[in-house]
Amino acid sequence: MMAIQWFPGHMAKARREVTEKLKLVDIVFELLDARIPVSSANPMLDELIQQKPRIKLLNKADMADPAATARWLELLSGGNTHVLAIDAQSGKGLDKMVKLAEQILQPKWERLRAKGIRPRAIRAMIVGIPNVGKSTLINRLAGKNIAKTGNTPGVTKAQAWIKVGKTMELLDTPGILWPKFEDKETGYKLALTGAIKDTILNLQDVSVFGLRFLEKHYPGALKARYKLRDIPDIVPLFDHIGRLRGCLRAGGEIDYDKTAEVIIRDIRGMKLGPLTFDLG
Repeated sequence: MMAIQWFPGHMAKARREVTEKLKLVDIVFELLDARIPVSSANPMLDELIQQKPRIKLLNKADMADPAATARWLELLSGGNTHVLAIDAQSGKGLDKMVKLAEQILQPKWERLRAKGIRPRAIRAMIVGIPNVGKSTLINRLAGKNIAKTGNTPGVTKAQAWIKVGKTMELLDTPGILWPKFEDKETGYKLALTGAIKDTILNLQDVSVFGLRFLEKHYPGALKARYKLRDIPDIVPLFDHIGRLRGCLRAGGEIDYDKTAEVIIRDIRGMKLGPLTFDLG
């Protein structure tokens, strides 16, 4: 299996911009995919954020395994980092997000008041990998369609301040993805959840990884979706799914590319139920 790498030049520029704009904000919202809360974290971010307060937001929590999300909420919090599970699409959990930011920054605001300085709106920054839902979250918080959204990873407009009620101003930043995935598994998890452009991947490799993961961790979901009594080896399994879903070439041969697309679409579309690919 090939190692997946995707780091367009504009992302290196985004990193430089993020470093500059960090000086302007009081708190950082790190948006993660609840299905892959470790694989969707940006290793560069710890170094960039340093001691600034941070709230990790596990987005798309409705698509993740609830038991796994509960574990991650405990494991990821500590020190200057707080964690919340949200769903930007439906707006679930967003009220907690603003309240938590206010709570974290209260001591800072009280120190300012003691000096006779009237506190301004909280300045916050949302960062995360492509396609994790940053624009959807900003639009939800702002209550209007400001950020350009799309399911194509890597496309968000340039940075701008956005008002969220009277208490917060948000800086929208294009997502940063690290230049290299140190292990193939992280790359496959990112690919499987749609964080990487499908056009540059070998989708058969990604779907094989997905099937093997499901066999190990969610065998019941795999059997139910594809009408299996037992789970066969990978080639007969692919053949079975291809036939079941009508992915056939002329002459009745299995179309493996089409079968791979179907498997990935099923996983992303929750046809196998809520799944978490980082299981700690």
